[in-house]
Amino acid sequence: MAKLTKESFIESLKEMSLLEIKELVDAMKEEFGVDPSAVAVAAAPAAGAGEDEGSATVSVVIADGGAAKVNVIKVVREITGLGLKESKDIVDTNGTVKENVSKDEANEIKAKLEEAGATVEFK
Repeated sequence: MAKLTKESFIESLKEMSLLEIKELVDAMKEEFGVDPSAVAVAAAPAAGAGEDEGSATVSVVIADGGAAKVNVIKVVREITGLGLKESKDIVDTNGTVKENVSKDEANEIKAKLEEAGATVEFK
């Protein structure tokens, strides 16, 4: 079997849908017992020199509601327990979905929102 290079792997990821990438991440968790998203989150503070490395909690913020805002609003309602109007306001204003959550919970929330079509940031 030919060795897969980092560049060819990244090019393959660019061609995948978000759902396919999520399935890949789940398969990697199962195969290797490692959560690649947790590694990426752990590496992110090291890359950002100005960030607080001691912070154990983050806030999940919607950067872009995406084209399928209805689906994103449904997920926000599920996560927050808010009503339709409040959830819609969060999506429309690129607001904070949850504050001061653990990085593991933030990654789960991010995966759900991205699967629905949103772009998510941690602050």
